[in-house]
Amino acid sequence: MEFKQLRSFVAVVHHGGFTQAAKGLNASQSAVSKQVAQLEQRLGVQLLERQGPQIRLTDAGTVVLRRAEELLRLQGELHHELDDLSQLTRGELRLGLPLIGSDALFTELFAEYRRRYPNIVVHLQEGGSKSIEALVLSGELELGGSLTRDDPAFAAQPFCNEPLEVLLPADHPLAGQADVALAQLADTPFLLYQQSFILNDRLLQACRQAGFIPREAGRSGQADFLVALVAAGQGVVLLPRVVARKLLRPGVVCQTLREPDLRWDIAFIWRNGAYLSRAAQAWLELLKERPLLPGS
Repeated sequence: MEFKQLRSFVAVVHHGGFTQAAKGLNASQSAVSKQVAQLEQRLGVQLLERQGPQIRLTDAGTVVLRRAEELLRLQGELHHELDDLSQLTRGELRLGLPLIGSDALFTELFAEYRRRYPNIVVHLQEGGSKSIEALVLSGELELGGSLTRDDPAFAAQPFCNEPLEVLLPADHPLAGQADVALAQLADTPFLLYQQSFILNDRLLQACRQAGFIPREAGRSGQADFLVALVAAGQGVVLLPRVVARKLLRPGVVCQTLREPDLRWDIAFIWRNGAYLSRAAQAWLELLKERPLLPGS
């Protein structure tokens, strides 16, 4: 049994099929299929039931998946520990960043990290907090930026704590006010985030607590697109202050959210008890050097 076979099998399960797994592994679909078939032959059991483009784990496949993920995590940690011996002259960092706000928050930090450690290969992945958390737990990411939650599965280092602000069309009846309460927006369509965003859950919960269920006008994970929809009069959106003020455009008004005090509190998380490579530790140390947005 080879790690390459295990990696192909795990990728097929995580991606939900051979085609997407091949793209993720930068390999041909036939090569991935061959690796999985060789693993089944080596173990003497069927791991996947193939129903057209769909796949389903067999009972044996469920057991092998759990052990394969453990072995791949151990292999990754071994490589990280060995890389440490070279004092960051080589190595990898698999880093997840929030889809919203990455350009405003992390461009300069990333550039400084690359300047200091030019031989570290950084694999970046963007996504909502739920996606980032799942990838950290599976070992596909070593560190990930996620909205802070009290979850014992993760260790965390806080990074920023930004208030949310309201972006309204310039012709909205409340556009002339200095600030606005969430309850005042009950009759206005809301532009929301994708299901993988914990921020979306927080917004919906806050609306329910304010006594209404928001009318959904659309969803996206792209902040600039959401602001463009506000400018087109399609609804309102709540964004972290650092993002909202960077994306202001004609036809859009930015207001302080008076109540409730909704926050975008990003922390960098890693699997609790996992070994952190020197490359990951260096990223966390860099974040500590750069206090962000005083007074947030």
